[in-house]
This record gives sequence, C-alpha cells and structure tokens, in this order.
Amino acid sequence: MTDMPELRLHNTLSGTKELFVPLDPSHIRVYACGPTVYDRVHIGNARPIVVFDVLVRLLRHLYPRVTYVRNITDVDDKIINRARDKNIGIGQLCNDTIANFHDDVAALGALPPDHEPRATDFIADMIQMIGHLIEKGHAYVADGHVLFSVATMPAYGKLSGRSMDDMIAGARVEVAPYKRDPADFVLWKPSDDDQPGWDNPFSTSRGRPGWHIECSAMARHYLGETFDIHAGGIDLVFPHHENEIAQSCCAHGTDIMAKYWVHNGFVTMGDEKMSKSLGNLVMACDAIKTHRGETVRAALLAAHYRAPAALPDGAMTEARNVLDRLYRAVGDASFDAGAIDSGVVAALCDDLNTPAAMARLHELAGAANRGDGDAAIALKTNARLLGLLGQTADQWAKGVVSLSADLSASTSMQADIEVVNEEIDLKIAARNQARADRDFAAADAIRDELAAGGVILEDGPDGTIWRRA
Repeated sequence: MTDMPELRLHNTLSGTKELFVPLDPSHIRVYACGPTVYDRVHIGNARPIVVFDVLVRLLRHLYPRVTYVRNITDVDDKIINRARDKNIGIGQLCNDTIANFHDDVAALGALPPDHEPRATDFIADMIQMIGHLIEKGHAYVADGHVLFSVATMPAYGKLSGRSMDDMIAGARVEVAPYKRDPADFVLWKPSDDDQPGWDNPFSTSRGRPGWHIECSAMARHYLGETFDIHAGGIDLVFPHHENEIAQSCCAHGTDIMAKYWVHNGFVTMGDEKMSKSLGNLVMACDAIKTHRGETVRAALLAAHYRAPAALPDGAMTEARNVLDRLYRAVGDASFDAGAIDSGVVAALCDDLNTPAAMARLHELAGAANRGDGDAAIALKTNARLLGLLGQTADQWAKGVVSLSADLSASTSMQADIEVVNEEIDLKIAARNQARADRDFAAADAIRDELAAGGVILEDGPDGTIWRRA
C-alpha cells in the first residue's frame, strides 16, 4: 500500500476537504442512509445511490476490506399513511417497494451493499440504545413518548453549523406540551391499534421508534460505535444526521459517530430543485425506461457530487452521446485489473471529482480511436471505477439492458430484447437480399421501417451494422 494515492474528501463536519485517514486501514467502514420504502425512488433519491457506489468502488480499489451498509426504513408514518391510502397491508407495501428499489438501483449499475438492514429487524437494538440514553440523563419519558434532551449535548449543531435558534427556526419542529424544549426530538412514540407497534419498557402501551434512532442502532450493529464515513444527501444534514450524532455519541460516550460526513447536492430540473411540492419529480424507473440506466448514471456523474446536478431536457441526450463515444472507442476490449490509470484514480481521489475522471476517460478514448489497444483496455478497466462501460460496444449499440436485482425478471427482459434484435437481423438480411436483387425500392423501404423504429443502419466494407438511435 506504499504507493496508494491520497484520498481527500469534503467533510461536512469540518466544512473542509480533508485527507482521508481511516480509523483502521485494514477495514474501512461506511454507512449510507437508504430509502424510506413508501414509494419508488426519484432521480433525486438515485443520486446518492450512484455517488456513494462510486465512493465504495474507489475505497475497494484503495483498501483491502470495505464494509458498506445502506439501510432500509420500513417503519415510518409515510409508510403507514401510504398503505392506508392504497388500502393494502404495510408489509405488502414495503416488500413491493423494496423489490422495485432493487430493480431501479441495479439498472443504475449500483453494486449491492454488504448489508442492507431493515429497521424493523433491529427494534431490540433501538430499545436498548434508548434505555442507555435514559440512564445517562440524555432522554426522558413523557406522555408515552421518549424524547432526546438536546440541552444535555453541548456540541449539538456542530455538523450543520447552526445555532440552536437557527435550527429551531429552520426546522419543522413539532410543538408538544410534553417536550421540555421545542428542539427535543422523538426517540420512541406510542402506536394506535392500526399502527405498527412493539412492547417496550418505556410505556404500558405498544410503540414504535422515531426515524433518527433507527440509523444509529443499525450503524452501531454492523460498524461499531465509531466508523469512518457516514454518507447521505445534503437534505439529511439537519435534523437527521445531527440527531444521529447526538444519540450515538451520548449513548456510547464517544466524541464522534463517524469521522467523515459526506453529502451530495440536490438534483435540479433546469433552475429549480426537484421536489414533490413543485410537481417536477422524475421517477428513476421512468428515466431508466426511457433512456436506459447507464445513461441516467452517466448524467448523474456529469457534475461534481457536491454541486447541484442540473438535469435539463437535453441532459440525458448529452449523457447518451458521451456513452456512444466511449463505447465506440472501447469496442470489445477486455477488463484488465492491472491497467489502472493514475489520472482516473487521481481525479476520484480528489473528493470524487467525477467530471475530471470522465475527462480522462475521453482522453483514453481518443488514444483508443487512434489504434492504441492498451488505451482501449485502460478505458474499459478504469470506467469500472465509475460503474460505466460494463458492456461491449455491440451490446450497447443494440440496446442490451443491465441485469436487475430480480434475476428472473431481468432474464425475461433480456430474452425479449434478444427476440427483437433477432427480428432486426432478419430485416437487415432481407434488405441485403433486396440490394443483391437490385430491388432498391424494397431495400429503402426496409431501411425506412427500421429507422422509424429507432434503428440506424450503417453500411461499410465489412457489411451492415446497426445501432439504436
């Protein structure tokens, strides 16, 4: 590891780009906040999935062992309300949404985490942690609730860099008579008969956890009381991550929960942040269906992860054009683990500078187009650090899809595409025969028919090849 490049990451906790010095270089531990499974993910939700997939790929290149945990929140008021609106059971809603989530993130080329815990499997861990907080005077029971007492943690607000007054004014703080302070937040709350609930030592009635305690308990279970990197969207800095730090540090008696806090910026549609209130949400599944998952991934990596990712109407077309160029250059080159390019790695080690890494891939593509076979191999190999160019040029041109997490579904989808591709090949053969018979009208009609279906023919000295428009 003596020649390992230096990795620098912007740490929200310090507000600066820092040299990454792991707690234990033999085992890097990473936690990222995953979905609350009441609906399919939109493009804004997909961005951290893609960004932190690149981070973990890079870490696995640099270090011998990486444990990556990404949770699933499957107990939450949004889930309860959505299940009620759809008139289905909460379990069915969660299971269906999780299956869809796995399909979407697989289509985006994201590798599965090492652990994907569901919150409901760790209720006992949460109850134990809440008990420790009560014993240490950091939490109190009131009206069937357990609340964290913010006043008992002087460092509260350090992550977001806000004063207590600013945090209260800027957050949708629930005003409740049982709170000692308006900023105190819920660790546990009572459940009605039609809500999920568990027996607990805090109340005679059933109850369920607050959102923040879920991540603290799951991170502690898999990664320990302190770990290297906690990741998530910038919208989670306050209150979610601020509250996670408060709970974890006070429960365990530690100064930190995670050493580095890494947050991605918003996705914007034109000049506006994408949000439900503005009605401009683009669901990831719709974008994948229209443009293919790798195109969506490339579009999300075109901007630096901490900057807003602007996705105007032409963003997907631009990303598709970029991939077209790179795939033409890579051809059917093979992956070679020894062909790591220092330029790509250096760019990613500079706070995940994916635009600079993509620029270096274009340089390699230029060399490959000039006949440099080693450059084509390097292009194939180093694109994997970004989760790109996993297919051959022919597969990409003919629209082969990425396999989803559901193997049976993906195999069926792939079979459908192969049938369509076989039909295209038959039409091209018919066109070639028409040209041989000098029936140019019939040949042109077949070309026009294929073009109307989004298939472009390219005639060359070695015959006719085709690609999807």
